[in-house]
Amino acid sequence: MRRWPYLLISLAVLALDQATKGWILATIPEGQDHPVTSWFMLTHWRNPGSLFGFLSNIPPKAALAVFLVLPLAGMAFLAYLFVKSQRPVELALLAAVLGGAAGNLVDRLRFGAVVDFLYFHVPGGPGWPSFNVADACLSTGIVLLLVLTLIHPPPEGGHAPRSVLHR
Repeated sequence: MRRWPYLLISLAVLALDQATKGWILATIPEGQDHPVTSWFMLTHWRNPGSLFGFLSNIPPKAALAVFLVLPLAGMAFLAYLFVKSQRPVELALLAAVLGGAAGNLVDRLRFGAVVDFLYFHVPGGPGWPSFNVADACLSTGIVLLLVLTLIHPPPEGGHAPRSVLHR
């Protein structure tokens, strides 16, 4: 099965993620908000931590291990799954997740933090933590991969070599 066309999904996610972050960096000062609707705003926020700002205050050497080494290991595992997969939908989802992971890794290398800018909230009330295109592709791709696996699991032994016949 040809996989390189699916890698175009990864490149598209990475390009869109970096382009939107570049636009935010150029137009909205860090810490500033730009309301779009009563329930959505663009904001320029840098998250040195992970999901919901978790681990944002760890020492720099630990941050290097957690936010650079672990994502690289995760991307290597995703690449392994990508090479082993035979299902087109799975390949597309893995490619989207890889592109999202690459987008946030680029931010970590460039800024030491991830640029977040999409903020949804209840008018006058609480909101979802800000996120970016890479986060959206990562979380959506992972959830859809889990759903796909639960609803339509790969065939048993689908990746195992054929048995050798014995006489």
